[in-house]
Parts: sequence; C-alpha cells; structure tokens
Amino acid sequence: MKYNIHIISDAEDDIFSIYKYVAMNDSVEKAEYLLKNIEDRIYKLVSLPNRGHYPPELERIGIQEYREIHFKPYRIIYTIEDTEVFIHCVLDGRRDLSDLLQERLLR
Repeated sequence: MKYNIHIISDAEDDIFSIYKYVAMNDSVEKAEYLLKNIEDRIYKLVSLPNRGHYPPELERIGIQEYREIHFKPYRIIYTIEDTEVFIHCVLDGRRDLSDLLQERLLR
C-alpha cells in the first residue's frame, strides 16, 4: 500500500530554517545535501511509514500517536492516519526536545 505524504507548515518552516542556517554558517552545498537527504527520508515513508519508532520523550508520558525517523542529527516527527502521513516537525536532535515536542505536538 502507498501512503500520501503531507508536510505541514511547521515542518516546512523547520526544513527552511535548517537549510538557511547551514547555508549561512557552513555552505550552500552542505545545506543542499541536508535538504535532499531529509526529503529522501520523508518520501521513503510512502511505502513503510510504520518503520519509525515512538519519540521517547512522548512515549514516557503515554503518547504513542507520533513516530519518528532520523537523518542524524535531525529527527522527523510524523503521524499516520489511514493512508496519510503527516510530517509535523523536523528538529535538531542535539537540542533538549522534551518541552518543545510536548508544546508543539500537543497544541
């Protein structure tokens, strides 16, 4: 079964911010590389969205509707509803994400 991928606006903003930061502080080439690989990871969810695991910060408080995959160090957080996959955020895994995940995903 194939799933449809939807990148919500918060996740689009995250991806743009990552690209912009890396382009300004490293190189455009590195930013392009990250963008391509993050997008590749996201679009692989078309065929196997259940392969992601539960974010531990959310699982600890009993929330198991969200899953995550990685393009290290970035975490791609998403939900699955029927045949639809919704990408909610793309975050730097080096940051303390407990409060950010709870705030953003539970609003």
